[in-house]
Amino acid sequence: MVPLAEAPPVAPAAAAASPAATAASLAATTAPTSGPLATVYRPAAPVDLRHTLGPLGRGPYDPTTVWDARGLWRTVLTPDGPATLRLEGASDGIRAVAWGPGAEWVIAGVPQLLGCDDDWSALDVTTTPLLRETLRRNPGIRLTRTRRVFEALAPAIIEQKVTSVEAYRAWTRLVRAFGEPAPGPAPEGMRVVPSPETWRRIPSWEWHRAGVDPRRSRAVVEAATVASSLERATASAASLVEAAARLRTVPGVGVWTAAETLQRSHGDPDAVSVGDYHLAHYVGSALIGRRVDDDGMLELLEPWAGQRQRVIRLILASGHRDERHGPRMTIQDHRRH
Repeated sequence: MVPLAEAPPVAPAAAAASPAATAASLAATTAPTSGPLATVYRPAAPVDLRHTLGPLGRGPYDPTTVWDARGLWRTVLTPDGPATLRLEGASDGIRAVAWGPGAEWVIAGVPQLLGCDDDWSALDVTTTPLLRETLRRNPGIRLTRTRRVFEALAPAIIEQKVTSVEAYRAWTRLVRAFGEPAPGPAPEGMRVVPSPETWRRIPSWEWHRAGVDPRRSRAVVEAATVASSLERATASAASLVEAAARLRTVPGVGVWTAAETLQRSHGDPDAVSVGDYHLAHYVGSALIGRRVDDDGMLELLEPWAGQRQRVIRLILASGHRDERHGPRMTIQDHRRH
């Protein structure tokens, strides 16, 4: 193994309230660390780590995802147990090192995580200057595939119909309180996402303290209860459309949540987050210079059916700025209810 350069210090995240005794009792103890295992992934085409893996982070203080000047630290709860993954760009490819019981599983999935199956060759954006120029400037954009459905589903549910600030705050607090410490030499404070069993056992008052209302907490618990079958059902689905339909059988999981999940777990190239508070406005502003609603967005994206998520990723990477004239979404503090 070629040793990676030591990552520079990472600024500590804003301190959360001290976890309650219930949180301490539910959080698993650190699993015996295995590894490290290492590999160098040499993709056939350029891969931009930040553009490709950026969607996996849930805000600047997400304890499962930490960026620094050289690359990414990421924790995963694999079928074999917790793992920490370190990724760095290098002259000979992308170097990956993993620690923990799940290290072998994580290392085996590095190519998919970095978009090895994501083929953009059929995407034609030549008639749309904004998209054409963005693709030219960013040839390393890929759609990631984490292979972990519940890991993407739980935070998507928490993000339903609230501001990013509220969702990120809740996710950070819950993962810090109930996730186990990251294996290996991860930056201080990193945690592995709680297991489905742990999510099911979080007391109602801890959801309340995190600012998650009963509707969303129930949906996370419902999803956690069937997490294993969801992993199998989506993996065996004949198509991504069928996989989305299977996700939507879980109470509290709709079109938006299924799309947000499959974009990450399966690298779905066509998933559109219909119902998002800002996305339709942003797509319309970028493509035709004015805001549209969800129906208008779907009409604009229709020429790229089958690749609509790729087009959305290009728009998001373009640097386009949409002037917001509508009312801001109100931050709700469910902890006071």
